[in-house]
Amino acid sequence: MNLDTSNAIPVARAKARTDARIYAWVVFALMFCLMLSDYMSRQAINALFPLLKVQWQVSDTQLGSISSIVPLTVGVLTLPFSIIADRWGRVKSIALMVAVWSVATLGCAIASSYHEMVVARFFVGIGEAAYGSVGFAMLLSIFPKHMRSSVSGGFTSAGAFGSVLGVSLSGLIATHFGWRWSMGIMAVIGFVLVIIYCGVVTEKRLAAAQPDDVKGTTGHGHVKLSPGALFSGVFPSRSVFCAYLGCALQVFIQGTLFVWLPSYLNRYWGMPVSEAAVVAAGLVLASAVGQLVCGVATDRVSGDSLLKRWNMAIGYCLALGTLLAIALRMPHGNLQLVLLVPGVFFLASSWSTCSAILAGSTPPAIHGSVFATLTLFNNILGLAAGPIVTGMVADAVGLEVAMRWLPLAAVLPFTVFAVGRWCFVAESRGSDPLLRHSPAT
Repeated sequence: MNLDTSNAIPVARAKARTDARIYAWVVFALMFCLMLSDYMSRQAINALFPLLKVQWQVSDTQLGSISSIVPLTVGVLTLPFSIIADRWGRVKSIALMVAVWSVATLGCAIASSYHEMVVARFFVGIGEAAYGSVGFAMLLSIFPKHMRSSVSGGFTSAGAFGSVLGVSLSGLIATHFGWRWSMGIMAVIGFVLVIIYCGVVTEKRLAAAQPDDVKGTTGHGHVKLSPGALFSGVFPSRSVFCAYLGCALQVFIQGTLFVWLPSYLNRYWGMPVSEAAVVAAGLVLASAVGQLVCGVATDRVSGDSLLKRWNMAIGYCLALGTLLAIALRMPHGNLQLVLLVPGVFFLASSWSTCSAILAGSTPPAIHGSVFATLTLFNNILGLAAGPIVTGMVADAVGLEVAMRWLPLAAVLPFTVFAVGRWCFVAESRGSDPLLRHSPAT
């Protein structure tokens, strides 16, 4: 008896695509949670600054260094660790990273002095060094190209959500049980997540989940390039360099506010530690929502046009500087708090726009190294420089003055994005004869 199997293959393919999409979102959810743990471990310490300042009698510069040592370490190590992850395997590398930062966070909980805390925080940075870049490269390989800004905005917004949870939970736990319990619980969360991750994510299942428009272009490990070829791939043009630099300079503002908002509210609003942590966490939450919304909006408006993504980056940066300048010069009170919300909404908008620009301008096979380079720029010039520079200014003229002048820093990324857009248009017209006498797309 002959069986009609004409519909069997299309049905099987449709089911395979559906399974792949479901698995991609499961992986996204897990990677999102790991990023939450990353930033909870990183930012929980900020809510403890008032307590540590009294207990250990340290200066604002020293407090800033406790926070800055993590992004500084991440910035220095992210590129070499990402290259190692590309060769050794992204799945195994991520599991090891999470285990290391969780153990180091536990070390923070038992630190008995400022110097011991700095050492423990250094190892937190070692564990977190390449997670963002390697994790994002992994996600790019299982989602279609037209979703890059949305995936980037969603994944990286976990950093802001993690900061919210880390700061708010840390302040509440420290108030009731002591600051050591705050760090200990952050470590336990990391241990639980890495066990779940190891049971769900495998190289084989990731390869099977690749969509058609990226299938065969992105490896999950074992990529080997000469140093010259790698450098050329990571820095293929002046516009790409501007994307790295502009994003980092905007992150300078983000890193400063995330770290110093609890202390600012504690000192100048008279809020207790727990309340200042919750209010600061609410503002960071607004930033996380903005990061996600900006990513989706950028995809909707820009489509396949990199030029439109440059336009969006410039517009977001202008809105950030203007709104923060108005809010931070208002008198303390509810009106200032209300005006801070739209300002911080655009705080992390550069992540989704610049990530998509870089993904569309560099070879897929080295995206791990590309986003490691972005992480290096963001951490050295942004997350590390912002808190410690602001701490130094605060020691000299007061934290309130330092915060009021912070929005001026938005002039730098705005200028760099404008230069990057100009370079991109020139490069587009110069590389394609069809574009010499037509607008860049």
